[in-house]
Amino acid sequence: MGKLQSKFRRRSDLYKVKEGAELAPVHQVVQYEPAHTDAINCVVSLTSDLCVSGGHDQAVVVYDWRAGKRCKSFLGHSREITKLCCFKGSSLIFSASRDKTVLMWDLGRDTEPVQEFCGHELVVNGVAVGPDGSKLCTGSRDNSMRLWDIESGECLQKNTISRNLVTHLCWVPGSTSIVQTSEDKTIRVWDSRTWQVTNTFPAKQYIQTHCDISSNCYHLLSSSNGFGGQGSEATLWDLRQPGCKVAEYRGHLQTTACCVFVPPRPGCPALVASSSYDSSVKIWDQNTAACVYTLTLDGSGPLVSLAPCDSSSLLCASFNTGLHQLHLDQGAVPSLTEVARF
Repeated sequence: MGKLQSKFRRRSDLYKVKEGAELAPVHQVVQYEPAHTDAINCVVSLTSDLCVSGGHDQAVVVYDWRAGKRCKSFLGHSREITKLCCFKGSSLIFSASRDKTVLMWDLGRDTEPVQEFCGHELVVNGVAVGPDGSKLCTGSRDNSMRLWDIESGECLQKNTISRNLVTHLCWVPGSTSIVQTSEDKTIRVWDSRTWQVTNTFPAKQYIQTHCDISSNCYHLLSSSNGFGGQGSEATLWDLRQPGCKVAEYRGHLQTTACCVFVPPRPGCPALVASSSYDSSVKIWDQNTAACVYTLTLDGSGPLVSLAPCDSSSLLCASFNTGLHQLHLDQGAVPSLTEVARF
């Protein structure tokens, strides 16, 4: 029998730009001065223009992300920064570290820490400021939750629960309640007046990595670690009925390190965002749990932290490629675009 032969016909005319046709603009990502010299662990919003980040280089950096320039750098920790929080409406910044301490900085003062909170026996993974700015809550892998007086640096309360390896903290705005995630796969709600657990959510299948509170304080968002598409979800809970699961957001292939509520825009559906070790950021419809957009940042490594700045701007921290400024279009079909890196 003869050989079956096929001929490849080159049609170069198919790939030529027709005369008069306009080329689609190529999107350029602006590269600003890097905020850090190593992997970044966390980023939070300080004002509408400024963010604060921390990571393996032990520096707490205040950065003007709109202008693309570093404003200030604080050095005082002896090991990497794990978490950050700010007191809204002030210039105060709190940084937690693997050196077992939390330091307080003031953007309006020099680069020395204003206050130091010492007492934890292991890495501090959670830090949150009370609504009136007088109290600080911290949580650690030493299984303890501590309440501090910010002005004096004195530890006011301590409570240790077996296997409660704290991963993140959120102080519910305008409330005495503090929500805490843990490596024991449990979410706990604490009362800052009694320093006791008032509610414990049903345990998830995987370690809970992060949590966030909605602007109306009705809902809690938590995220899970995982691998190979197992786990790696974000979960929406009803804070008015503690332990009541509303929705799950599934689609990441590896640990979902962070999950946040997107600031609402009038006339647009409520959205949440999540970032993962699979180098992607996903935008979800909060109510239907549908993934409406996925942005993959190639080469970034794990995406470990998100900071919404407004309804159209989202900052993302990565291990390999620094901080990313993302633009969120909350149109009829939401989309996410990388604008700059720094």
